[in-house]
Parts: sequence; structure tokens; C-alpha cells
Amino acid sequence: PKLAEKFMDEGKLPTLDGLRKQGTFKPLATTIPSMSPVAWSSFQTGVNPGKHNIYDFLTRDKQTYAPKLSSTDIRGPRRTLKIGSLNLPIGKPDIRLLRKGKPFWVTLGENGIFSNVLRVPITFPPEKFYGVSLSGMCVPDLRGSQGMFSLFTTQSPEAMEVTGGQYHHVQRNGNTVKAELVGPDDPFHADGKPLTIKFSVIVQDDSTATMKIGSEKITLKKDQYTDWIKVDFKAGFGVKVKGICKFLLQRTDPGFQLYVTPINIDPEKPVMPVTHPLVFATYLAKKQGPFATLGLAEDSWALNENALPDDGFIQQCLELDEEREKMFFDSLDKVSRGLCVCVFDGTDRLQHTFWRDIDPD
Repeated sequence: PKLAEKFMDEGKLPTLDGLRKQGTFKPLATTIPSMSPVAWSSFQTGVNPGKHNIYDFLTRDKQTYAPKLSSTDIRGPRRTLKIGSLNLPIGKPDIRLLRKGKPFWVTLGENGIFSNVLRVPITFPPEKFYGVSLSGMCVPDLRGSQGMFSLFTTQSPEAMEVTGGQYHHVQRNGNTVKAELVGPDDPFHADGKPLTIKFSVIVQDDSTATMKIGSEKITLKKDQYTDWIKVDFKAGFGVKVKGICKFLLQRTDPGFQLYVTPINIDPEKPVMPVTHPLVFATYLAKKQGPFATLGLAEDSWALNENALPDDGFIQQCLELDEEREKMFFDSLDKVSRGLCVCVFDGTDRLQHTFWRDIDPD
């Protein structure tokens, strides 16, 4: 808030300054503790953490004392049928929202007011109400994590220490690099071995390459993100686990380096509910094309691990905000009477990651 006020006074934020002069501009207190999942839970329910039950990003598993997400509990089907080495799940996964309290759009719905709620944090899995919603922060990626990127590189394996993603050491044979994109665990095998998709990259010149993955043939341009690419992981019995990701070619010579975003749940055919109703995700995908479903879609892990340069991270934030803008304007067009809510994450991710540019310590 202090920076916003400072920049408005300096004439750098004229639109916000106009809103300040026309309306009301006052500092607001936050929750205790002042953390995103706590504050957003209070924003939507109007109650304190003692009533909505969210105190942090993480809580402890009371059985194992291991850390787990505080807002969501995802468990596989309770029953399985074992046939040899196969475990066939019977029934659906159990996905529960652990945040308590009643969001204000549920109250509005009880009074006949329709709401369109987009990307509000701590809304996964989405609740039923009179309206439509797209969940935000804490939606997992296809691998069940909060965002696991991949970096394919000819860099020495000894230099590849990473926390928020996976580095894959690859060999370049002539102009060709072959590798495997790692996906979710195989749902039919008890050993949890991950599903993979083979791909190959043929380097054309210093700034261009051609990639083949599944049935897709993609042109890669150095330092330019691809569009969302559909990736289908074959799990046997005709089952395909569908996801989407973007590729960023970072280096072709010397060496090779390819960044892959976390594999998002495909909104057109989601493997778990990311919207209410479920068909709303398909509607948005048909309306504007594939879009990020991961709750923390801006990959600050990759930035911190030097798997993404500053410009690559900023471009990612801008592209994701453009997706939200399309959804928000569509919401404003479709909801002639009611409530529209949309959270734009980009400014938050940027201010978290670029404090180093204004604070020498």
C-alpha cells in the first residue's frame, strides 16, 4: 500500500489515482497471521481464522505429522481391485475443501443473486452455489503438486540442485535432443511410477527448433513461449490423463536448454473439478482456448531456481493476466444483473519476486 500511494503521488499510476480521487482510499488492516490463504478466507467468509480454520498455507497431518495443504484434502478412491501388479480404483477420488464458513456469494445466491467468481484463492474444490466459479490458489497441477516445472538441459548434472521443479540432463546428438516429459503417477500401479511422454527436438539454427510430442509438431522460437500444448498421458485400459503446458526454448548453442511450465489440468477435459459447474471449465476453454488452471500458475519457483530469467517470468505473468482479462470481460458481458469477481495475480507475484530491485538487502 505504501508503494502504491508513493507511485500515485509521483504520477506513475494515473488510473488508480483517479479512482482514489473519485472514491474512497484508506488503509485496511489484515488478518493475523497476515498470510494469503488466511486473508483470502476471511475476505470471502467475513470471519476470522478461528472460524474459517485456515491459519497458514500448510497444516500437519494428524496421523503422520507430515505437512500438507491446509485448505484442501485430496484422497484417492477408498476401494481398489488388485489384479496382479495392477490396482484398479473403484469409485471417485475424495476431494474436500477444509475452509469453513460461508462465502458471500453463497449468501447472495440464497437471496436470488447470480455470481461469477473467477480465481479467488482458497476455493478448491469449488462449492455449489447459484452462479459459476473458477478456483484459484491451491488448485494442483496434473502431478498433484502446487507447481512442478521441468528443465531439460545439457548442463552438468552436478550443478542441478533444485527444489521447486525437476532438472533433466539430456544429450544432444548432432541437432537432435530426445527426452521424456514426466507426468502424473500411474493410477493403475501401486508402485506409483509416473507416466511419461517421449518427445524430440531438432535444432534448426541459433533461435529456432522443431519439437515433436505425441501427435503435435511445434515450432520453438528462442525466448518465446509456445501456446498451451495438449499432452495426453496414456495410463492403460484406454485411459488418458489430459494436461496442458507451455514450452520455452532458452538455449540451442552452445548446449541446449528447454523450460516446461508445470503441467496444468486441461480445462476442456479436467481430471478433477476446477469449476462450478464442471462444464464451466469447458465453456471457458471453448470460448478463449486453453488457459492456466494451476492455482499458483506464475512460476516463481523456476525464477528462484534460475530456470527462468526475469523477462521470461514477467512475460508469463502478463500472458496469464491476459487470460483472466478475457474471462472477466466475458463475465461482465454475460452477467447483466449480479456479482462479478476476478482476481488478477500478476502484480502480487511480481512484487513478491522483485523486491530485490528496490531493497539492497
